[in-house]
Amino acid sequence: WYQRRVRRKKALVKRELNVLDQELARINQELSKFDSRPTGGSTNEKTLDDVHGRQKFNVDPKKGIESLVSSGILNDTPEDIANLLYKGEKLNKTKIGEYLGENREPNLTVLRRFVERFEFAKMDIVTALRAFLGKFRLPGEAQKIDRMMEEFAVVYCEANSTVYSKSDTCYVLAFSIIMLNTSLHNPSVKDKLTADQFVKMNNGINDGGDLPAQLLINAYHSIKSLPVLCVDTTAFSEGRFS
Repeated sequence: WYQRRVRRKKALVKRELNVLDQELARINQELSKFDSRPTGGSTNEKTLDDVHGRQKFNVDPKKGIESLVSSGILNDTPEDIANLLYKGEKLNKTKIGEYLGENREPNLTVLRRFVERFEFAKMDIVTALRAFLGKFRLPGEAQKIDRMMEEFAVVYCEANSTVYSKSDTCYVLAFSIIMLNTSLHNPSVKDKLTADQFVKMNNGINDGGDLPAQLLINAYHSIKSLPVLCVDTTAFSEGRFS
């Protein structure tokens, strides 16, 4: 009986591997079609290059960027790549987040230029987070999220230096807000944070001092009434940032 069960398991795994191999072969075939296309030329050809480059990005962001650059659609500079991702036209938000989260160049510089595209001055932090996270989907890896939120905090704090003493303050508060978002809107979280608890958990984060309580209460009720979109709450609900 045990041997029959093992054989069935092996057969099932083999079938799943065959399906994966077929899917990889299909993706590689699609990518090879893009690679074999001539670049440049007429306006129609440029349009096709643009469409195919974006489609390629939605399969493999790095190769998509390379395709757009080689066809002359995109300048190979962090500023232009960041502008492409910020506009996001026909680009998959998950793939945008995947590209921005990579810990290598030019991705790191592109991430900074991407965040600098936002006009955060006089914008409350919840509204800023909604704008920022609305452009892409946060990846599930804790290190990538940490890197992206750190860049957000630096740029946001620079634009609102009269409210926040250090970028660390914005960084901690941004994470607190995302964890609040998880607490209030993830069905698997049974003990929901209250407004008082949210205020207390952020005591002393402003370089040892407290942020205005009303600022935190406003943030709480904003998140309670409307969740932040495009947030993968897995890392937070599993306690990876506790």
